Amino acid sequence: MSSPSKRREMDLMKLMMSDYKVEMVNDGMQEFYVDFHGPGDSPYHGGVWRIRVELPDAYPYKSPSIGFVNKIYHPNVDEMSGSVCLDVINQTWSPMFDLVNVFEVFLPQLLLYPNPSDPLNGEAAALMMRDRPAYEQRVKEYCEKYAKPENIGAAPEEKSSDEELSEDNYESSDEAVAGQADP
Repeated sequence: MSSPSKRREMDLMKLMMSDYKVEMVNDGMQEFYVDFHGPGDSPYHGGVWRIRVELPDAYPYKSPSIGFVNKIYHPNVDEMSGSVCLDVINQTWSPMFDLVNVFEVFLPQLLLYPNPSDPLNGEAAALMMRDRPAYEQRVKEYCEKYAKPENIGAAPEEKSSDEELSEDNYESSDEAVAGQADP
């Protein structure tokens, strides 16, 4: 059983030495976040996504679980959960692959060559097939809104709910609520 744990440690060190920002969760080697930059020559260029990675006990014989933390507009990524539909991760994983392959080959390929015929985001797939320029514009809007490099450390869900709360606070102040409750 030491072989998979040594391999996990080696792959993680290799990833950290490949200029990826890696943030460990709970001091273990099974769950961590990686900052992933959108590939050049794509509408995702300039965006940075935080990718959550979980390594199963049987890694590298079983594939890592990966998902986008901040929102991305893509036919093969579920917009709400961040789950990824990628054959090489979900079905055809091999122990020959490592974590660097995921971030230097598999994810860039996913963003460069979306597969709208096997969507997790039906709206993105339909828009991509119907109107490619409009699809690419929506991708860029999501990059601008959710994948700015300076926002990568903030949890996007918390940030957006805080913005909604602050807008609500301006509409109905605490004094108004307290005034209604007094009589």
